[in-house]
Amino acid sequence: QVQLEESGGGLVQAGGSLRLSCAASGATGSSYALAWFRQAPGKERECVASISWSGATTYYPDSLNGRFTISTNNAKNTVSLQMASLKPDDTAVYYCALTWTGDTDYVPKARYNIDYWGKGTLVTVSS
Repeated sequence: QVQLEESGGGLVQAGGSLRLSCAASGATGSSYALAWFRQAPGKERECVASISWSGATTYYPDSLNGRFTISTNNAKNTVSLQMASLKPDDTAVYYCALTWTGDTDYVPKARYNIDYWGKGTLVTVSS
């Protein structure tokens, strides 16, 4: 059974940086893409970064203006999200996500693309 466990959330001041990590276990037998989503109170869950199985393709919404960077290790069992120049609007619960795929360059962009979710980690950015 696939399990995703996030770590690294916390309180940070505006303009600061934070790195989230997610440990993926049980994902064997097929290729998959990994992603980070976030959900702020009263808002829809949105994708903030995703990376393909090959690692050659990444996705970020234009609204982030290059402030976030997603990466995986060679074993593809850890996915990280480096966040820089954080703003109060970045305050949200951040979720690690995994999608099975036969396309090694596929990157998920919407919550309905996702097969598994972590429990989330809270990031609070103070002004």
